[in-house]
Amino acid sequence: MHLFKYAQTRFIALIALIWLALFVMTRSLLLFTHLPEAQLDLGSTLSLYSEGFVYDLVFLLYALAPLALYLLLCPTRLWQSRWNRLLLQAVLTLSIFIMLFTAVSEWLFWDEFSVRFNFIAVDYLVYSDEVLNNILESYPVYPLLAVLALIAVGMTVALRGQMRRVATAPVLAWRQRGLVLTGWALLFGLGIFVVGQDFPRASGGNAYQHELSANGPYQFFAAFRNNELDYEQFYPVLPLQQVASQLRDEVKEPNALFVDADPLSIRRTIDNPGQPKRMNVILVTIESLSAKYLGSEGDTRGLSPELDALRQQSLYFSNLYATGTRTTRGLEAITLSIPPTPGRSIVKRVGRESGFASLGQQFSAQGYDSVFMYGGRGYFDNMNAFFEGNGYRIVDQGSVPDDEVTFTNAWGMSDEDLYQQTLKVADADFAQGSPFFLQLMTTSNHRPYSYPEGRIDIPSGSGREGAVKYTDYAIGEFLRAARQKPWFANTVFIFVADHTAGSAGMEDLPVSNYHIPLFIYAPSLITPADVSTLTSQIDIAPTLLGLLNMDYTSTFFGRNVLRKDAAPGRALIGNYQHLGLFDGTNLAILSPRQMMRRHDDALGESLESSAQQSDPLVARSIAYYEGASYDFTHELLAWHPLVQPSVRVGQK
Repeated sequence: MHLFKYAQTRFIALIALIWLALFVMTRSLLLFTHLPEAQLDLGSTLSLYSEGFVYDLVFLLYALAPLALYLLLCPTRLWQSRWNRLLLQAVLTLSIFIMLFTAVSEWLFWDEFSVRFNFIAVDYLVYSDEVLNNILESYPVYPLLAVLALIAVGMTVALRGQMRRVATAPVLAWRQRGLVLTGWALLFGLGIFVVGQDFPRASGGNAYQHELSANGPYQFFAAFRNNELDYEQFYPVLPLQQVASQLRDEVKEPNALFVDADPLSIRRTIDNPGQPKRMNVILVTIESLSAKYLGSEGDTRGLSPELDALRQQSLYFSNLYATGTRTTRGLEAITLSIPPTPGRSIVKRVGRESGFASLGQQFSAQGYDSVFMYGGRGYFDNMNAFFEGNGYRIVDQGSVPDDEVTFTNAWGMSDEDLYQQTLKVADADFAQGSPFFLQLMTTSNHRPYSYPEGRIDIPSGSGREGAVKYTDYAIGEFLRAARQKPWFANTVFIFVADHTAGSAGMEDLPVSNYHIPLFIYAPSLITPADVSTLTSQIDIAPTLLGLLNMDYTSTFFGRNVLRKDAAPGRALIGNYQHLGLFDGTNLAILSPRQMMRRHDDALGESLESSAQQSDPLVARSIAYYEGASYDFTHELLAWHPLVQPSVRVGQK
């Protein structure tokens, strides 16, 4: 069967050949700009283009699948209609324009980062407003788009002879179409299993060769799934011995013992003085609750009467900062006590999100029922996979009977419904004599800002103010109900935000926009006080375990900030690309392309300047982030329930 004499396959081949030609031209032009660095000989040149050809073909299999499906399922009568011929002309023009636009985008991206598309390019979509404004100010975007459109139209006109051949060619019989679809599906599946984002890297060798052999659009879409940046490739590094020494100095506590032979491992035994307090714990992570919304933090709109009253009865941390800008970052920081490694949070790294020494694992090892409770459906953001793989059982909207849910929106149950389920789980555990650790994630303080009517004096769906006030109302109702329970006196309640309502500002990492509240409320355990110590979200887990006098083996990068002998505080903050360490006054920022900067007086004038690795603040920042990336990639953060001490804190 001579497939390419038929109309459908001829049209697919025409587009595929145009795209292949553009891929080869793009690869060749990028190679020309870095010929000395690529260090090519005949063998490596052949390898570069052959690997690239495989990548290009696999991308075309994916990208052209919808078009192929339409062409091969289109009835013959419809295929021969005039409007179908016009549609194919439009598809040809649009595909040429898209690929020209992609080629130009790749050139600009390569010019800045010397790599193909990766998670930084995906990040450009996440922060589309900022990036779009930057692009519009940096390049003549609209004239460039007009030129590309003219070229696409011109190429379509030049190919009108080929399009006539497509229109007059015979169409495939249905049996032939079935064979083509079957072959396409088999190759599609083979590509998924054989060719991954790091396909050319498996052979080792020159980094420029690896990047040039890749396919930019393929790498872009692959970054959505495997969206992390290689710290050592993109960020400033220090010698591993220096990182090991600095990092252990940062995380050590009195009487702690490091227990791994690898000097980069921070696994250590924590000896919290005093008798263990076997109390229940309910840890509520609140969606998008910036500290600035609280009346006790200066807001005058009366949005948080319940939390303002709770502050007077709690340990309130007034100087706490979130690690990131997304829910999964907050959950990662609270659950794993790890700085925000570049790229997406560990929660969303599919296939690499489980097996860690989490807060839930620590409680489970002590005989607790560790439960992750989410107001929505936990498949969102990979949350169920993450928590199930790290010592928790799951209660989410999908596991709650419909008759127990009184209000839902696009994100899930109302906070009241989530708290009712929390009371139900706590009652069941108490009845069985089991201590419980319930880690909640709320959803109501999120667009569309809708909630049950009649609860507060701001109509549902009217904006963020109403959502904040409803969030506050639901917390008050929850605590009033909990106080009637027999387990209340033996329970610690923690309320903390996952991140703020908005972190964008004039700077890459505006510190004040990461400020979140933290309440620890337990009348039988805690004397109310304001804690002004600079605290990071990664400090919550070790501080909680310290309050309960629990001894445990830790891989936490955070520390118990309530110890009288605790080191001065610091906060780790980031936003996918930029990684920062704030010491209470100044901020060090690490960025791709090995960039290092300081912001002196970060909460005031925030004076920016370039910095070097010799700067002590920068060195501390590198130690945290390089160490965290190393420990994650070398599986040094895995859960090991029983380990024996072998190295004392003072040893390196």
